[in-house]
Amino acid sequence: MVTKTVKPSYMQKLEWGKTWSRIPLKECYKPEDIAGSDYTRIGDPGEYPYTRGIYQDMYRGRIWTIREISGRCTPTETNKQFKSLFERGETGINVIPDLPYQLGLDDDHPFSAGDVGVQGVPANSLDDAEKMMAGIDQRDVSITFSTIWPIMQAQYTALAQKRGVDIAELRGTSLNDVLHSIGVGQVPLSPPLDMGFKLAVDALEYAVRYMPRWYPMCPDAYDLREHGISAAQEIGFIFELAMAYIDEVLKRGLDIDQVAPKVSFTMSAHLDIFEEVAKFRAARRIWANLMKEKYNAKDAKSLKFKYHCNTAGTGTFRPQPLNNLMRITIMALSAVLSGCQSLQCVRFDEPINLPTDMSDRLAVRTQQIILHESGVANVADPLGGSYYIESLTDKLEEDIRKIMAEIEEQGGGYKIVENGWLLDELHKAAYIYQHEIETGERIVVGQNAFQISPEEEEKEELTGMSVYQVNAEAVEEHLRNLAELKETRDQSSLRKAVDNLRRVAENHEVNVFPAIIEACHAYVTHGEIDGILREAWGYGYDPYRIIKNPFK
Repeated sequence: MVTKTVKPSYMQKLEWGKTWSRIPLKECYKPEDIAGSDYTRIGDPGEYPYTRGIYQDMYRGRIWTIREISGRCTPTETNKQFKSLFERGETGINVIPDLPYQLGLDDDHPFSAGDVGVQGVPANSLDDAEKMMAGIDQRDVSITFSTIWPIMQAQYTALAQKRGVDIAELRGTSLNDVLHSIGVGQVPLSPPLDMGFKLAVDALEYAVRYMPRWYPMCPDAYDLREHGISAAQEIGFIFELAMAYIDEVLKRGLDIDQVAPKVSFTMSAHLDIFEEVAKFRAARRIWANLMKEKYNAKDAKSLKFKYHCNTAGTGTFRPQPLNNLMRITIMALSAVLSGCQSLQCVRFDEPINLPTDMSDRLAVRTQQIILHESGVANVADPLGGSYYIESLTDKLEEDIRKIMAEIEEQGGGYKIVENGWLLDELHKAAYIYQHEIETGERIVVGQNAFQISPEEEEKEELTGMSVYQVNAEAVEEHLRNLAELKETRDQSSLRKAVDNLRRVAENHEVNVFPAIIEACHAYVTHGEIDGILREAWGYGYDPYRIIKNPFK
């Protein structure tokens, strides 16, 4: 379908009467629009139901974590990126693995060719974890692993144990959300649903018991929202997925007040500032109510909806890429005004290539300017009390609860992934969003309106941008190191760890995460661990039927 080029007049009435999510709006909001509101339903910041924020003093007492996505072509290059971002003011690590890792493959697998280190860091083994964290004290940093598989969490845990660091001191977060991954159609990037769900809950249970400062479950609404779903769907869908994990881990004898404080979320911060602020205010209220009323949580920590925000990748566009700087600033501002705990700005060149050194710096600077120069962090919930914001918060809460009720009727979060309902909803939303852009119903500056000539585009890129290039020589060295590792590992320790992992994995009633940590200590690779787990669940060692189990 060809995108329709539109030339809107500044006098033309555009889509003023709707939010980004197409909620109809009045021209003006007045006291009568919130006449039925009771302030006890809103509450002060830091007080139940946390509509206005989970801390009384918000950013005065606790600045949000500046946590930009990292992951270069090798663990050593990624280590350099970590240190560069820290020097520029980043306060937390957010690392994503390369595509072979997300496919469950080692980088020497035939299907990995050409993709090693292209999307993120290669993370095959404990050896890679050692290189990635060289010179970085694990006790001094908070790290996020933006990956479905919790094996990277196991590698990081094994690294701490090898260094003599008490794992109870480790601070970080694991995405660890197979439901969202399969739900968005990333089946080749995901473990099989039953196996992946068990593995996710195992990692959750282990961290609750032994890693008190770790968030082992971070349901990912960001990928859902990238399909074009509404703000209400984003919250409704992800809360139902989160409850699927919580319900399962509670069956293992844990208490809700042990589990709920260890669950955080990855959310999307989009362009409609007021809708985004209202969305998160409604989400805090609903989550607090769910934990208190449905799960009978007693600890105030259990009631607090904690979330990391990514500014929307689908809110950036290829034409006139410098325009994305303004879009990203707006989205980051919406996240801060909403009361987020952590924030990552997509790079302005994301539609073109992996982050460059310059776009890394600008992403951090965007957050620093908002923090230090805009004044929006001075008070908690600065938009609270607005007739519009309070009315929109109530409207979104109503819509979210309707969506959640519909999902509950189908059996909950696990069931809507298993039966494909979630994927169908995402496909519908993606089609509508793309259709609106291509027909000009939704104006995107530079994309379908206010365009410039190809010659101007080319000149702008040549003068204002650089393009990130994967270091091919470094990747080749990484592959040679992997081959050497597999040849020189202690075979006795390797065989013992592999046999134990297989034995434990075949017993689906036992938590397999400690055995995965043991395997990491023996330098069993990510792909090998994945293969053994798949075999134990009856799926075959290699999902692509290319290689056989080398340990048989």
